[in-house]
Amino acid sequence: MVWNFPKFILAFGWANDAITSTYAPAGLADYAAALVVIVAIVLGVRSVTVSALETDSEGLLDNVSLFLGRVAMMLILLLVSVMFYEVVVRYVFEKPTLWANELSLWMAGFIFLLSGLYAMQQRSHIRIYLLYDIMPGWAQKLSDTVSVALIWAFTISMIWGGLNEAQAKILRWETFGTAFDPPIPATMKPMVLLVILLVSIQALANLIADWNKAPEHHAPVDEAEIEELKHDLADLQDDTAKGS
Repeated sequence: MVWNFPKFILAFGWANDAITSTYAPAGLADYAAALVVIVAIVLGVRSVTVSALETDSEGLLDNVSLFLGRVAMMLILLLVSVMFYEVVVRYVFEKPTLWANELSLWMAGFIFLLSGLYAMQQRSHIRIYLLYDIMPGWAQKLSDTVSVALIWAFTISMIWGGLNEAQAKILRWETFGTAFDPPIPATMKPMVLLVILLVSIQALANLIADWNKAPEHHAPVDEAEIEELKHDLADLQDDTAKGS
């Protein structure tokens, strides 16, 4: 879908001469593939489940962030597979590929962006609680509000300054300029703005969802993780004892 996206640009009449001379308009197979992608996303968002160590989903937006987080996790597996394949063919068979390096960079960019959205939904981004924990409830709410306001100020500035460039890159389908020539600039620049917007919306949703919750206090050590590790260690010891 991504590789053939210029066909849709051409079909909607937004293409420049370079795209017109290279691609044909989207056909029935392209629209069928687009429909499959849309259905897969809808089903993924509706059916995504939360694991025991994850923050519960509190609505559609949380489901979207969780689903995109799952996509990032699968991309990590694909990225490792591509890198492993390149190492084998390069150093064992001495036949390096022309595509593995750029494809790895491309997927790594998507992983980085989608992981940031997932981290925001899970409230697992880096935070310093030294002063936050000693604040009264109203001050914590004020701090959270200011944080979200700053996130939105950054988002608006990024979109205001980068929207025209992102639009230009995608409409001319700017590529990487290598032998493989993937459309990294054409996809990553718009994706950066889109994910930043989603992160900001998720931050606002978190603020609203957590507004009436009791103030949290964070111990230097995560007791839940320690208990989970103890449980896993006990299971491992039991399995070892049974095996011996």
